Amino acid sequence: MQHYHRIRDLREDKDLTQEQLCKLLYMHKTTYTNYEQGKHTVPLDFAVTLAEFYKVSLDYIAGLTNNKNDTSKSQLCNDEQQLISKFSQLSERNKGKLEQFLENLLEQQENNISPSKTSKTRKD
Repeated sequence: MQHYHRIRDLREDKDLTQEQLCKLLYMHKTTYTNYEQGKHTVPLDFAVTLAEFYKVSLDYIAGLTNNKNDTSKSQLCNDEQQLISKFSQLSERNKGKLEQFLENLLEQQENNISPSKTSKTRKD
């Protein structure tokens, strides 16, 4: 997907006309229309302005990712990358189970309860 499709889609997602957006960003409609139609390349400073306005990443505007608020894998440590990779391989049902488990684990952590205290001990 080209970046000009993204900027149009972002504008439409906010239910803004080109005129409304141009007023908000203090620019000429013709200039913006040329960006949105792919007739002119979007300058980096304007791409940054759009990213800040729409609260999305520059990578999303450029079409390098489909995640609007991309957390780049390079920002994650190796353990976090491995967890994400494993999570993405789970079925939807197992993703739900894992989410429930994590919520329980976090609740225990907040209450300073160790997992061994919550499990039943077996008496012989």
